[in-house]
Formats: sequence, C-alpha cells, structure tokens
Amino acid sequence: MLTIRRSSERGHADHGWLNSYHTFSFAGYRDPQHMGFRSLRVMNEDRVAAGQGFGTHAHQDMEIVSYVLDGELEHQDSMGNGEVLRPGEFQCITAGTGITHSEFNPSADKPTHFYQIWLRPERTGIDPGYQQRRFEPAGRRNRLQLVASHDGSDGSLRVHQDARIYLADLTADHEVRFEIPAERHVWLQVLRGSVRVNGQTLETSDAAAVSDERALLLQTDGQAELMLFDLA
Repeated sequence: MLTIRRSSERGHADHGWLNSYHTFSFAGYRDPQHMGFRSLRVMNEDRVAAGQGFGTHAHQDMEIVSYVLDGELEHQDSMGNGEVLRPGEFQCITAGTGITHSEFNPSADKPTHFYQIWLRPERTGIDPGYQQRRFEPAGRRNRLQLVASHDGSDGSLRVHQDARIYLADLTADHEVRFEIPAERHVWLQVLRGSVRVNGQTLETSDAAAVSDERALLLQTDGQAELMLFDLA
C-alpha cells in the first residue's frame, strides 16, 4: 500500500522570519490523521530568513535530523558544539536526557531552506550526542546513499532507532529500485523535482508512506532529489 501525502495538504505556519510546512502535527497544527509514521514524528520543511533563527531551546528524548537544501544553518548547543551545516551535510542530534541548542541562518541576505526531522528514539534516557558529516554527491547519483542508520554502517551517522535514512539524486537516464525487507515500512520524501514511485507521480515536497510492498521503483523524466526512510 502506497499512501501519498501531497505538499498542499500539509500544515503551514508563516512567522515572518520562519516559513514552515508540517507534514505531521506540530506546534499549532493538529491533525489526528497525521501524527507521524512509524518512528517518524516530525517532517518540517523550513525556510529561515537571513539573520534569523531558532533561539536557544530545550529538547529531550528525540533524535533530531537536519538536512540543508540551500543556504547555511549555524548550530550551537549545551554540549559545546558549534558548527555550520551546509548543503550536502547531514546533522543528527541525540537529545536524550536533555540538551539546549540554537539554529540560526548566518547569512546577511540569503534565506536557508532545510528539512527538520524528528525520530522517536528506541528508548528514553540516552546520553546526548551530536554528529555532522558531509556526504559526497557522487555517492548518491542515481543510487541510494546511506547517511544514517542504527549501527552507523557504511560511514553513516548513528541514530538511536531501528531506521536507515538514504539520499538519492536521480536523472532521467536511470532508475533506482529499493527492495523493502519483510515487515519493514518506507517513508519517501521528495526534496526537489518530480519522481514516479511504482507508477505514481510525486512532485517537489510530496511524500509517500509505504507498507506491505516488496519494492519501490523510482524514476524521473528530469532530475529529482529524494530522502528515503527504511523503518521498523
């Protein structure tokens, strides 16, 4: 079964400095039909104005993943980490027993466009942690590049959940097939472009929840950027 979540159906909040679209219930957006998918709890597509950002705030018992499409995101946290996240880099924060952090757009004139994603952890009370890594674009050209996993395999970042996160950049002359292990589920998020998923077309910012399927066949007539979540 493949259930499409169109970008136009998402919740929306425009705070001036932040323009945010919520795939699942978040903050002031409440929809009992969209509270998450498996361990995936938040899928926010955010645009942060130049020189603006999220001030210092607290999190606990959540795996927080960020991926920048355009611009930069400057990170500071209570563990002493201070990094700038750029396109092609992946960030994982384990909030665990509790952290505070801030995320700002350091540019004076350019917005930051990124995805903020939350996964429920496998257990509570994990020690907090921070990881950030750049992944080579060639590694995801017309194939799935593993960027986060439970065991950190293939150089991926570690998340404290039975989940594997992939990126892919597709072109028209190739197709990618993803075999879905038995009793697993997939969330497919289209970052940019248009893609056919088992014959159904998804556009930029659309998504699909997949259960009880053996495989996904991913095709595009142009170019497309995708994020795929393999979930228990």
